[in-house]
Amino acid sequence: MTSNMEVDGTSSAVMASTGTSGSVAVSLHPLVIMNISEHSTRVRAQEGKPMQVIGALIGKQKGRNIEVMNSFELLFDKVEEDIIINMEFYQSKEEQFKQVFSEMDFLGWYTTGDAPSESDIKVHKQICQINESPIVLKLNSQAKHAETLPVSLYETVIDLVNGEATMLFVELQYTLATEEVERIGIDHVARVSTSDTGESSAVAQHLQAQHSSVKMLHSRVKLILEYIKAVEAGELPKNPDILREAYSLCYRLPVLNTNKFKEDFYNQCNDVCLMAYLGTPNKGM
Repeated sequence: MTSNMEVDGTSSAVMASTGTSGSVAVSLHPLVIMNISEHSTRVRAQEGKPMQVIGALIGKQKGRNIEVMNSFELLFDKVEEDIIINMEFYQSKEEQFKQVFSEMDFLGWYTTGDAPSESDIKVHKQICQINESPIVLKLNSQAKHAETLPVSLYETVIDLVNGEATMLFVELQYTLATEEVERIGIDHVARVSTSDTGESSAVAQHLQAQHSSVKMLHSRVKLILEYIKAVEAGELPKNPDILREAYSLCYRLPVLNTNKFKEDFYNQCNDVCLMAYLGTPNKGM
């Protein structure tokens, strides 16, 4: 059973002292931020209110350098006030992403909200069963007009609090690392989503031009068809010149039924289907 917990803005004293510094250097790919934002926005639209979401972070780690490259959603249940991660679901997703991203490893988990809380500590302890030292990414999806990205990364340390060993969060510094494919995608999303400017990406401009061409062709064909129907019904007089032009236009269509056209058409269809099939495992991650 999948459940989502409503966002709670409260936080507890779960942060280490300000003098404590992180032990790893993190490079964060924009794809991860886009995935988390889409996850949070989709759940909010489905539930009708802001909800906390949880997912896994995957990437590469070499020594003290961590590169967070991708993410996927996790299922969880809420028992009373505690969040219980569905480990069986994670194991099935791990098998899937290992088949596609064999070089990537599980690095930590992400969630939405403001400052870390005691609830995050409880979830983090469950994640420690998968990775002994996971990192945490928190995206504040409710932040408005922020000068910096509303993203925070944390690791945990064990410190003595009131004589007891306690797990505490330590904030990590991170840098953004992008690849060419990500830059193209971000450029497309950023330009299309900007409503206060007339800018658009090259992809959007190309699609807009195609849409205008198809729309114009549809209106022209519809006009010819209405004219022929009106002539057949006797509503308009026959114009041999117009009818010859319409017949000539229709006579050109069988040219597309050549073997060469069929071969190229089927090859293109197969290529499109193959790309869609390859993209399906990524969407399921």
